[in-house]
Amino acid sequence: MLSRRSVRVKVMQLLYAASRDEALTYTDVSKRYWQAIDDSYDVFLYNFYCFLQVVRMAADDEAHRKSKHLPSAEDKTFAAYLSENELIESVRSNMGVQKMFEKKGFPATSDRDMFKNVYNEFAKNEAYIAYVAKSDRVKEDHTEILLELYRHCRKSEIFSDMMEDNYINWIDDKSLVIGTVKKVIKALPITDVAMFKSLYPDDETVKEYGEELLSTTMQGEQVLMDHISPLLLNWDQDRLAVVDTILLKMAASEFLNFGTIPTKVTLNEYVEVSKLYSTDKSKEFVNGVLDKLMKKLIENGEIVKEGRGLVE
Repeated sequence: MLSRRSVRVKVMQLLYAASRDEALTYTDVSKRYWQAIDDSYDVFLYNFYCFLQVVRMAADDEAHRKSKHLPSAEDKTFAAYLSENELIESVRSNMGVQKMFEKKGFPATSDRDMFKNVYNEFAKNEAYIAYVAKSDRVKEDHTEILLELYRHCRKSEIFSDMMEDNYINWIDDKSLVIGTVKKVIKALPITDVAMFKSLYPDDETVKEYGEELLSTTMQGEQVLMDHISPLLLNWDQDRLAVVDTILLKMAASEFLNFGTIPTKVTLNEYVEVSKLYSTDKSKEFVNGVLDKLMKKLIENGEIVKEGRGLVE
């Protein structure tokens, strides 16, 4: 569920932390890296868990309507189709999934009133009203209304606050989490917990790429700076933005140590990251230095890529 760009951001953040605290060893930073990977998976699980709790509010809504002394015609015909269908039931009845939620401690960190408020906002949605009023509902109807509810959740300030309050990595991982939850909703009903476990970040991305990038950048820092320093011309290294320096080192490491990543991809990716996480002038600076570094390393035969078209 993690992309290489998101892994680059995590490595950059860890290298920044290490640059601010000299007491941090590579072992310390490596442990933090794997914790960050776990946190990305956990925020996906928590996001889906909270979505399910909003869904469950439909049953409470039905019970409330039916308990009224003078229920309206709409109250009398209302039913919790949103939460009582084969798609949701496949998750609710799956003990493996429920144990994952309990082990993470999600029930203890949940605020039922917040779930209720999000649901009450959604209850006014025309698509939901039409869904409840239908005389018959098929799997596609359930899927579409669940996706509509999830669109509502991710736009809800209340829902977003729940994410931010519990996971500081929510902002960085938000787009990937949203894509993964939508994928799960579309795949419902589930037959076992395997689908959820399969969504843990794959080794190729987080170990073969991410852990190696962290190692080669942090432990090979001096060699990397020896390549970069001559290209800084009149720039005082001590006055460079810390994040820019880290991004240059990471990119240099990719040029030199990752044979399957095209050089242009590396250059473009770090320029994009600099736009998101560094100063207003970082884009031009990082692009200019990396372009010179790439050409220099190619001329010196120091970049070895596997396959045609990977150098330029």
